[in-house]
Amino acid sequence: MNQGLREIIVEEGGSGARLGYVVIDSTIEGRAMGGLRMAPDESLDELQRLAHAMTLKYGFLGLPQGGAKASVLGDPERGSEARSATLHRFAKAILPLLERREYVPYSDLGTSSSEIRRMLESVGIPLPPRQHRGNSSGEYTAGTVFESARAAAAVRGLDLGSCRVVIEGFGRVGRPLAGMFVRAGARVVAISTSFGGLCDPTGLDISRLCTMANLVGSSFVKKYGSAGKVEKSRLKEIPAEIFCPCARHDSVQASDVARMPARILSCGANCPITLEAEQLLWRGGVICVPDFVANCGGVLGGTMDFCGWRPKEIFALLQHRYRSAVERLIRDALETRKPLREMAEEVALTRWQVVKQRTEHPSQAGRFFGAGIALYRAGWLPAWLVRRLSKPYFNGRIPEPRNHNL
Repeated sequence: MNQGLREIIVEEGGSGARLGYVVIDSTIEGRAMGGLRMAPDESLDELQRLAHAMTLKYGFLGLPQGGAKASVLGDPERGSEARSATLHRFAKAILPLLERREYVPYSDLGTSSSEIRRMLESVGIPLPPRQHRGNSSGEYTAGTVFESARAAAAVRGLDLGSCRVVIEGFGRVGRPLAGMFVRAGARVVAISTSFGGLCDPTGLDISRLCTMANLVGSSFVKKYGSAGKVEKSRLKEIPAEIFCPCARHDSVQASDVARMPARILSCGANCPITLEAEQLLWRGGVICVPDFVANCGGVLGGTMDFCGWRPKEIFALLQHRYRSAVERLIRDALETRKPLREMAEEVALTRWQVVKQRTEHPSQAGRFFGAGIALYRAGWLPAWLVRRLSKPYFNGRIPEPRNHNL
């Protein structure tokens, strides 16, 4: 998108100490939305790519939001009190953006919905009763990563129950994703955290790993004695049919491609594969579902949750309509010999422009719909009513690959 790209270096008033960054890639009605992450080493270049990925994600789903991304510089492994203090200083420094809703944050890598809510309340931003309620974003993201892998496996004629899976990043997305694969009969043979990796060709005990991770955090890989240790950088070389990068950006480089045995990549992280590597994978016959398609479940599921949908209903939509749409997208790309990312970006950007036009120049029905959502957000309409009325809307969010319109 990039016509209205804004890159903001966030500094603390008085001291001039750098607190982080905000990047706004696109806006609809002057608004942009995207995750606020906490990490010690983010850069503006990385956030620019991540913000553009948010524009593509909203466009692919046909949701009326501009794309943005922000990062507060800090250690996500620190205690809650220190984390809250860091987030408060960041919010105070970008208060004008938050007050005008030019940037609307939600949880991301290293932050939670409850932390974002407390951060906004700490600087006096009024929150509607139904905003920042849920904490299931990671599970919904895992849902679309999993269904994307299932769609790709169906196209390749693979039985998911006989597949080996490697998951890079065993966090808010990687943990529920591993459970989904195991319940489908697949073997998760390797995982990693920031402290290292584990590998067992017979399949890791995911239930035990989740229990340990909940108790001691990411360092559980040092204490798990029932599997071989592996360097994080070598994880992608482990024999498996499916590889899911759910950690940081650019974890798969062009130099890695020749050593990667996986035939399917489904991206849980944002921008985890360089463009050059993605092109090499496609030319080598590897199906790589782009990040803004594969990991859009957090945005879609969170929006549906806001509108009163139950988790069971959300996952049912992902398992049927979403998976079918991704499978059709892959088949169309193979049939037309157009790279999958190129085709998916065309769909996303075309839909985003349509949504922007309709939102900023609404019809009478569009104005009525917007007024209803505003009343609901303020708590004046019941969830059951909005849930019922929103079903046709969300069923129409999943695009037909050859029909870019809404």
